[in-house]
Amino acid sequence: MFSKYDYIPAPVQDPNNCHPDLIDNWLPPYGFHPSLAAGIAFCVLFGLIAIGHTLRTLRFRTWTAILLAIGALTETIGWAGRTWSSKCPYNQNAFLMQITTLIIGPTFFAAALYVLLGELIVIVGRQSTLLSPRMYAIVFCTCDVISLVVQAIGGAMASMAAGELDGDTWPGTYTMVAGIGFQLFTMTLFLLLVIDFMRRSFKLNIPRSYKPILGAVLLSLVCIYIRSIYRTLELSGGWNGPLIKDESLFIGLDATLMVIAAAVFLAADPGRVSRDRRPQSLKSTEDDGTAMAGFNSSPDGRDPSVS
Repeated sequence: MFSKYDYIPAPVQDPNNCHPDLIDNWLPPYGFHPSLAAGIAFCVLFGLIAIGHTLRTLRFRTWTAILLAIGALTETIGWAGRTWSSKCPYNQNAFLMQITTLIIGPTFFAAALYVLLGELIVIVGRQSTLLSPRMYAIVFCTCDVISLVVQAIGGAMASMAAGELDGDTWPGTYTMVAGIGFQLFTMTLFLLLVIDFMRRSFKLNIPRSYKPILGAVLLSLVCIYIRSIYRTLELSGGWNGPLIKDESLFIGLDATLMVIAAAVFLAADPGRVSRDRRPQSLKSTEDDGTAMAGFNSSPDGRDPSVS
């Protein structure tokens, strides 16, 4: 697909090859030779982030930490694939490994935001939002799963076509764009709801201790949103487009933004929201019990069941 020649060079014919040097007139699937330094750097960064969120998962067992850990691990695998590609730029397995994981990794970060906002609503109160926490989980997590599946299928289709002579990558590309576009649409709605939630929460005098978490949610969401716009434009231009061949743009508008989106929650611990829900629930139960006790008591305060 990357050449008009009617043959595939011998070093490229084997999908498991490791030909380290570029072949004249035959570009690798990326359209360039991936950077080894960038591959190692982001492997380390996402690996550390994955370890951090995994430790929180083991300690607190919250859905937010689990999703962030899975997303960071997915990104780590993807950048391991690009590091592999820096040594073996024509290896199709390495290319497939990175394209499928890096396209779906941010989906897990987005899912973590959906869950976290639902938990914040439980604490702040139903009056702080247009939708109930249950509806947030049902609507946005369902959309996230749909987006993830579509992007994964598209990535697999495109990467397999990339290794074929005159392979048509457009069906897979269009599928990936559809998945990212759907995710972008979903996140646009979510962004509007987050802004509305923050506006209402500040009017309700949300505790100051939760404000850093709200700021982290907004920062992470904006990073994922910008990345989604970039990837939509990038893939819309096809595999020979100018954006997809510019590694510096990919590093700046995908990798760096995703590091920020995930790392910000190592500084602002979202697990506190999940942990604070238990006292809140217990408090509600106690309040209900007090009210019931008062309802069942006699005018002088004694329990009528006691003679």
